[in-house]
Amino acid sequence: MIIFHNPRCSKSREAIQLLENKNLQFEIKEYLKNPPSIKELKDLVKALNCKPIDIVRKKESLFIEKYATKKFTEAQWFKILSENPILIERPILINKQKAVIGRPPELIIEFLKKAK
Repeated sequence: MIIFHNPRCSKSREAIQLLENKNLQFEIKEYLKNPPSIKELKDLVKALNCKPIDIVRKKESLFIEKYATKKFTEAQWFKILSENPILIERPILINKQKAVIGRPPELIIEFLKKAK
């Protein structure tokens, strides 16, 4: 399992604590330090079964200032997210070919129950 994590985000820290409390093995991807490639983002969106706009943090000031009032194609969103990872929702847990956005973090536990 891989978790897209931002150490400064309380929800992200809560999600990691939930995984650790369950003694689960997982890899932490600090996506702000190591932004995902466009291919990784495409794989992520496929695992989430959503569109790129669905993983955008719409309350983020960068989104409000630069992107909220404009229309973009999926290809453009992948490029925007790759170049501006702060816009990616978090935490996101990937388990095999499926993923979940952990907001609230308890969604991760429900996701893992279904994955068994």
